[in-house]
Amino acid sequence: MTTEYKKPLPYIHAETRAYWEGAKAHELLLRKCRACGRYHFYPRDFCPSCFSFDVEWVKASGRGTVYSVTVCHRPAQGFGKDVPYNIVLVELEEGVRMMSTVVECANDDILIGMAVEVVYDDVTPEVTLPKFRPVRKTH
Repeated sequence: MTTEYKKPLPYIHAETRAYWEGAKAHELLLRKCRACGRYHFYPRDFCPSCFSFDVEWVKASGRGTVYSVTVCHRPAQGFGKDVPYNIVLVELEEGVRMMSTVVECANDDILIGMAVEVVYDDVTPEVTLPKFRPVRKTH
């Protein structure tokens, strides 16, 4: 855990609290609609597909592929020391896409379609950020 995290932190509210508590426990949670069976992300209390409020939290696999990638050379506020840094859109096995970053990999080596898995960055005692790394080959 970083001792003094100076970057922006997420705003945690009633609809997202369980997601961030899951991240803190190193679990990636998604909302799933009991009515239509679809997953959705960003967390909200109703299904954006069928508008049902019959949704539940489920543990995601944490695996996916890079859907889109960009490398930032002009930093957002608080990220000046990180340039160049990547921002990726990961399509999870569950079918939803989430924005994050790929770690443990050079920016030039990040490819669309690359298999990734979630890792957790405990940035403060209260906040853990889900990030992704290339899937490690196991033989």
